[in-house]
Amino acid sequence: MATKIPEAMNRLFKNMFVCERCKSKIRADPQKVLKSKVRCRKCGRSQLRVLKKSK
Repeated sequence: MATKIPEAMNRLFKNMFVCERCKSKIRADPQKVLKSKVRCRKCGRSQLRVLKKSK
């Protein structure tokens, strides 16, 4: 199995969140997401989750 390059993993998954309603991706500071200061660009909702890494 191929090894994963850390630089690529950081670029794809670091500080990346997904809107729970419309599933759009947003890159933001985790502290701002916890304080609900970041909103979705499409629907305006502030409930975001972390982007999950697939196996």
